Amino acid sequence: MLIEHNASDAELIRECKKGNLKYQEMLYKRFYAYAMGIGMRYLINKDDALVVVNDAFIKVFNSLHNFKDDLEFRPWFRKILVNTALDSKRKNLKYVYDSEIPEVHQQTMYPSAIEKLSAADILNLMKQLPETHHIVFNLYEIDGYSHKEIGQMLSIPESSSRTYLTRAKQALQKLIQSDLIKI
Repeated sequence: MLIEHNASDAELIRECKKGNLKYQEMLYKRFYAYAMGIGMRYLINKDDALVVVNDAFIKVFNSLHNFKDDLEFRPWFRKILVNTALDSKRKNLKYVYDSEIPEVHQQTMYPSAIEKLSAADILNLMKQLPETHHIVFNLYEIDGYSHKEIGQMLSIPESSSRTYLTRAKQALQKLIQSDLIKI
């Protein structure tokens, strides 16, 4: 049996719902890079990100029967990925010492200097943030969750989410400035 590699997402999902392992493999391959991109934003270590990605795919395949065909797959999958990453972080958060970032004074930055940083540079700088700051920054600035939603997801007050975001931005600004000095 020849499987068409350019099958649409809807076709892949329809066949995956039937338990077709070849189509599950195709779905995994199609969304692996996307999933790893999200996983690497939440987890510093590539191996940890891979564990989260694989766990998310297992959740997808186990709950695909609940997926409504009229929805887009990618946003549904992203939500599963983010929640799986947060679950992983939450398990390990009790072992992480979340040091406070000292107050950072607002400093002027030249836009042309920021342009020298690549996306990889910025992601590496983000990894230097304390865990909670990193997670809140990702959830709010990149994934678009509200502070209320973040508070519910992380079991923290909405005001704490705002504080963590502000401190993350201040710390990133300081890290970017110190990184630019090295350039």
